[in-house]
Amino acid sequence: MFYHLLYPLHEIWSVFNVFKYITFRSSYATVTALLICFVFGDWVIRKLERLQIGETIRSEGPEHHQQKAGTPTMGGVLVLAAIVVPTLMWADLSNRFVQLALAGTIWMGIIGFVDDYLKVVKKRPKGMIGRFKLAGQVSYGILLGGILMLTGGDDPNTTATTLPFFKDAFIHWHWAYIPMVILVVTGTSNAVNLADGLDGLAIGLSALAFAGFAVVSYLTGHAVFADYLNLLHIPPSGELTIYCAAVVGAGLGFLWFNAHPARIFMGDTGSLALGGALGTVAILVKKELLLVVIGGMFVMEAVSVMLQVFWYRRTGGKRIFRMAPLHHHFELGGWSETQVVVRFWIVGILLLLLGMSSIKLQ
Repeated sequence: MFYHLLYPLHEIWSVFNVFKYITFRSSYATVTALLICFVFGDWVIRKLERLQIGETIRSEGPEHHQQKAGTPTMGGVLVLAAIVVPTLMWADLSNRFVQLALAGTIWMGIIGFVDDYLKVVKKRPKGMIGRFKLAGQVSYGILLGGILMLTGGDDPNTTATTLPFFKDAFIHWHWAYIPMVILVVTGTSNAVNLADGLDGLAIGLSALAFAGFAVVSYLTGHAVFADYLNLLHIPPSGELTIYCAAVVGAGLGFLWFNAHPARIFMGDTGSLALGGALGTVAILVKKELLLVVIGGMFVMEAVSVMLQVFWYRRTGGKRIFRMAPLHHHFELGGWSETQVVVRFWIVGILLLLLGMSSIKLQ
């Protein structure tokens, strides 16, 4: 909004030329997202408490988690507001990548909201039926992949994925592109959802991942930097920096209230939206495999569940982990909740640095 309203005024007064710069608008998008969380956080918590929208803790989870029952949930509405509003304020809204990122965030957020509503308000323990949730995620993947293929024109890299650590190396998916997109957005949204089991864990890891993709988006959209670093230059991706910066600000702002002991949980409303958005950004900048590195902790959480289920069924009741997802395994091994979260953050930071190093190594 400010870009469209104020930047044209630079011809009258040169000070408005600052709105041309992505770095300037990204910084203010982060600050705006933080302020939205800080200003409205307590109000949202009180509102959820008044509506008696409290978390229901699964009986099969760690026993000490039962004390969290009743903590306000569906706080993802605050996260969504802190992402969408700053992006609308500071980004170039004519940019199709920004439009797709916002659409993905809202789409997945609605799926999560319905799931939370059924669980918390309608008292259906399992929430939305699994196949309906999956159908919503797959539908978004089909739509996203279809739009990118239709708008890609004659660009041979439209259906390509870049390989991290390798110069000018691509995987060309061709007809398998849409299935790949479905796998990425569905897998990432569910992986972030699985990681959202401890105070501050998923939101902290999400902020780290989006910080990394803010840098990737900026470099990919900058012709000079992309050429110097041997990155595939994708001009529209530059504006995604502002979107990613807004997510980082929203994540840090929500963490203020979600840090242990959490006063609010984001629920599926937030976790599915963040995961879907992260997958969307990775697809738009052609860095789906880099997502596996930067979002490695989410991958580990998801894989731990898949391995546990597979081994349990294969062996007739035996387990690989004490409990899945992975963070519960370490909890039951004697780590405190804060230790698990902070140590997972540390590993997340190391994976982020590893992912960033791949850009220079190219």
